[in-house]
Amino acid sequence: MRKQLASTLTLLFMFFFYFSTTLAQAPSPAPSGPTNITAILEKGGQFTTLIKLMKTTQEADQINTQLNNSNQGLTVFAPPDNAFANLKAGTLNSLTDQQKVQLVQFHIVPNFLSMSQFQTVSNPLRTQAGNSANGEFPLNVTTSGNQVNITTGVDQATVANTIYTDSQLAVYQVDQVLLPLDIFSSSSPAPAPSKPEKDITTKAPTGSSDDAAVDNSGAATTVISFGVVLIAAISLKL
Repeated sequence: MRKQLASTLTLLFMFFFYFSTTLAQAPSPAPSGPTNITAILEKGGQFTTLIKLMKTTQEADQINTQLNNSNQGLTVFAPPDNAFANLKAGTLNSLTDQQKVQLVQFHIVPNFLSMSQFQTVSNPLRTQAGNSANGEFPLNVTTSGNQVNITTGVDQATVANTIYTDSQLAVYQVDQVLLPLDIFSSSSPAPAPSKPEKDITTKAPTGSSDDAAVDNSGAATTVISFGVVLIAAISLKL
């Protein structure tokens, strides 16, 4: 009898120990409220530059706040790191703080757009950067079958895939950074050209010193080769 009682108590102890351990290890329920935009992008694993821009301009906080206080939702176009890497060197550093804010805002549409809604959306799209009616921040969408193209008046991008979507927020990866006309048009103060471009415009038509160096090295190689052949010929005759 005592052995049975001891066995029963042991089993009960093991059951309660396992049950309490399981509860402690179980993940807590997801917090209620809007999804965090930077958490979504971080999960994507290739949006480091965009995340940094969103944080430094405080647009990440603005997006999360708007999601929490708006029933309309948001649509975010997210260029990956390689899209930023394809920009002219120094492009981001040449922008003022206000222009960086506008650049991030230009990638945000202040309402939720599903992929199917791109087929019937009215152009130009209004972004967080400002009213597009005056030509400062135009964003136009065209579709061809299931492909969605976005034009800004400066460049064109294609929606590559859907990163995240729910009833309030849609995040789409685009293959190019969307460059606002107001910042990057020829009539606007453009980023300073890189040094190689300045050198090309100021050099004489005869070519750069780099070209001369290449030519000289080629000539030297030819002379050395001729000398080697001549010595070899003399050796054979001897």
